[in-house]
Amino acid sequence: MSDEEIIGLYREGKKEKAFNGLVRSYGERLYWHLRSFVQSHEDADDLLQEVFLKIWNALPLFRGEARLYTWVYRIATNEALNTLRKTRLKHLLSLSSPEASYVAGLESDPYFNGDEAQKRLLTAVCRLPEKQRLVFVMRYFEDMDYKEIAEILRTSPGSVKVSYHHAYVKIKKELSEDF
Repeated sequence: MSDEEIIGLYREGKKEKAFNGLVRSYGERLYWHLRSFVQSHEDADDLLQEVFLKIWNALPLFRGEARLYTWVYRIATNEALNTLRKTRLKHLLSLSSPEASYVAGLESDPYFNGDEAQKRLLTAVCRLPEKQRLVFVMRYFEDMDYKEIAEILRTSPGSVKVSYHHAYVKIKKELSEDF
């Protein structure tokens, strides 16, 4: 279902159809987007539900100045960042590192079927500064172009390219040090 159809159904009062279209159109993509920020399938599922609630509650405010796709991803990204900040604060208070928790979560997650190299890559991504991590995940794992990422993060494509390059260099360096 297209973004225009979803918005049209919502404005016509066919809210259940609009919501179902929204979930069908964005559910899987948003799940994997959020999954790249949190350590388990359950956390990603919980976060996805929260994101859809936020999107649904904010839909009356959608003015169409950005594409629905960009708007939805911006909400999902902001919610993921808020969750990461809360997690980081929790780890600061408990004196454990977020990376250690992330790796432990990966190892105990029954849905993670990656090998050691994938685990090292995900751990390296977890260690990146917030903006670099966001850009790297969206570009590398989700194959978004620089312009889309820039719209979602409300920055310039040039800034996104620089962040991606820095992230790539840091990850490459970290992975090469392991060998």
